[in-house]
Amino acid sequence: MMRTIIVLSVAFVIGFIAYEYVNAGTREYTVNFASDKNLEVGEELTYVVSYTFIKFGEIKIIVKGKKVVDGMNYYSTVAYMDSYSGIPFVTLHMIYETTMNAKYYSVFFRGIVKKEEYTTFTEYYTDYTKDKTRIKKGKIKPYQLWTDSTTSTKQEFQDGLSILYFARIFSGSGKTVSLPCFVNEKRSITNMTSYTAVTGVSIDAVDYDVSCVRLDGTMNFVSVFGLTGYFEGWFSNDSASIPIVAKLKVIIGNVRVELKSWKKSGWMPPRLKKS
Repeated sequence: MMRTIIVLSVAFVIGFIAYEYVNAGTREYTVNFASDKNLEVGEELTYVVSYTFIKFGEIKIIVKGKKVVDGMNYYSTVAYMDSYSGIPFVTLHMIYETTMNAKYYSVFFRGIVKKEEYTTFTEYYTDYTKDKTRIKKGKIKPYQLWTDSTTSTKQEFQDGLSILYFARIFSGSGKTVSLPCFVNEKRSITNMTSYTAVTGVSIDAVDYDVSCVRLDGTMNFVSVFGLTGYFEGWFSNDSASIPIVAKLKVIIGNVRVELKSWKKSGWMPPRLKKS
């Protein structure tokens, strides 16, 4: 059960909230990416994962690089997810990598899971001009390729990490969106609603309430590791749109993922202004 809790928490923070595509008529919303909510290379965010007063592990998310192709920005990012040593029944060591195009959709994804016996990898290479995604799965050290296949790509999609960055750009828009996703080799949809109301959020890292805007959604079925129902996330109410806190429901209650530390030039969590 404890392993499930931390995996669920990790999954939420990095955007691993994929809904089965059951409604072909769901609408999509195109975010204005000409906004000032651009990513900063070198940005590093660390989160602590907890249930009630028990802290299980940490997640570190880094913007690794940026390149310009035909005048368009492409960002590469990585997320490290590790449980604390000494926590009974919890052993989790995962790495997610993504490269996003100018609209913050995935063009490359790699997921690495470190197990006791060996380490596995999953990779998606997407070429939207050819409507194709190549899927590679296997084992590292010794290298063994288990799957090497190609699937058609009908539209741009989010992977398990790129969707977090899309949500950052989307936060504060006051819109509802249905996003195509490709997770666990399945096409799916993520639904989210962003709100414009400003609210204060308390975290241990600062001694004041952080000015935030909220984003939420609902799962109407049981997903991977039993994740289901309502979820919430709060983003800093500024041009950085840093994820501050996330909550989601599991069988035993709410799990909290909270910003612990950051490396971002000139940035501090914005203080909520008293009315």
